[in-house]
Amino acid sequence: MELWVATANSHKLEEIRHILNNHTFEIHSTAELEYYTSPLETGKTFTENARIKAKTLKAVKLNAWILADDSGLEVEGLNNMPGVHSARYAGEKARDSENTAKSLKMMSLLSATYRKAQFRCCLVLIDPNGHEHIFEGILLGEISRQQRGQNGFGYDNIFIPQGGNKTLAELTPAEKNKISHRAQALRKLKEQLFK
Repeated sequence: MELWVATANSHKLEEIRHILNNHTFEIHSTAELEYYTSPLETGKTFTENARIKAKTLKAVKLNAWILADDSGLEVEGLNNMPGVHSARYAGEKARDSENTAKSLKMMSLLSATYRKAQFRCCLVLIDPNGHEHIFEGILLGEISRQQRGQNGFGYDNIFIPQGGNKTLAELTPAEKNKISHRAQALRKLKEQLFK
């Protein structure tokens, strides 16, 4: 069976492949499609954005399983920003480093004393018959005072998981994939699909 993932993000695709690690699916991404255009993420929630991406890809791959992910960082001291704007926090074409730098700067400007944060992931899976399944994962933690670590992507180098003292970017990919928000959501998906 084919599972098409609504992402061109190679890091995200690699995580999904590693965590699912199931030979039932041959996993593909939109990066393989010449004629695919990513939709605008106009939703107010992660679920809405994941659904937009899933439905857009489903229109192209009618008989396949479709998986879309929308995820991001919610920082308590920033009124849960960047939230659904995580990938575009510093601008539409912002790089990870720019988004991360803006988050740290905003916390500094607001003298944010609450460094509590969480990573949230919402997955929308559409089966070949068009039925929708939703899975969510949350990783609690806090924001470090500076960027640390070379692994991972996105906000990994400023996020310290609850109970730890290393950022996600200081963990190995295998360590991260045991605890991450995406791993939690994907495990729920596996439990439902492969009982």
